[in-house]
Amino acid sequence: MRYLIGALAGLVWGLLAGLINSLITKKGMAKNSATAMMLANMARTAVDVAALAAIFLLRRLLPFSYEMALAGTAIALSLFTIVFAFRMGRPDR
Repeated sequence: MRYLIGALAGLVWGLLAGLINSLITKKGMAKNSATAMMLANMARTAVDVAALAAIFLLRRLLPFSYEMALAGTAIALSLFTIVFAFRMGRPDR
């Protein structure tokens, strides 16, 4: 049960980080410059690293499997990025 809870917690944590990443991307795209997009990509990478590092650094305090939380976070970050990219690329936005 602790593995399932860890995976679900990781999915939720990754989804929150993915939402922050999508907001950063939208702001970068609104500025319509190469520098803004480069800074947005750097900020998105920092958010990804911070989300994964937070779980790793708090592993002794978490009441569930931190390995599954790390895996769930990585999966949620990846999937949400793909979904967001497809939604932004739709012609009917």
